[in-house]
Amino acid sequence: MKEKLNRILPVLFLVLVAISRWPPLFNKPGFSAAYALMFCAGVYFHGGTRWWAPLGTMVITDVILNYFYYAPRGWAVWNGTTLFYQSLVYVGYIVIIVLGRRFKPKSSFVSLLGGGLLGALMFYVITNMASWLINPFQNPEYKFSFASLVLALIKGTNGWPDAWEFFRNTLEGGGIFTALFVGAMKLSAAESPLEKEAGQRADDAEGEAAPEAEEAKA
Repeated sequence: MKEKLNRILPVLFLVLVAISRWPPLFNKPGFSAAYALMFCAGVYFHGGTRWWAPLGTMVITDVILNYFYYAPRGWAVWNGTTLFYQSLVYVGYIVIIVLGRRFKPKSSFVSLLGGGLLGALMFYVITNMASWLINPFQNPEYKFSFASLVLALIKGTNGWPDAWEFFRNTLEGGGIFTALFVGAMKLSAAESPLEKEAGQRADDAEGEAAPEAEEAKA
């Protein structure tokens, strides 16, 4: 039962992330389950699954969002500059997966939660620096200067919520969804009192059988 649950939980998490990306569901810029998905994929997924499952989910949902949500609203989502910027967003995702690989499923809840928050922070810095460098929406505030980079990381540009709001929402999304997934995985892996008692009995039986086997050999 536990093995089945451990297989189902990652699939449910992928579905949750895909659904949560529809903008009207979370009307908070930067708030997303994606950062937690990338981190937890690095921690819990195995082999190639830790790469193609989370990144594939993001690619599919990005294409759907571009076609059915952003493009109809006049966003230039298919021009070269925007696509290049979006590719750097995926660099941020990859960095979080690599970070997740530095942790183990048996790491403490607090350690894994801290890793999820660190991943969200790294994603925020990477994507804001990419936005400043590429300037896909031609914001006049973004110039090639250190002061402009600080502006991108702290204030942002006119017409958008302040960058600190993105930062707060990024940490909230990373923290909340990492806590939910890690907590679910910890609970699914925990032994019930009956299982612990059964395991103890099995150990005791093995301990009693060993001397009898030695006597039989003698």
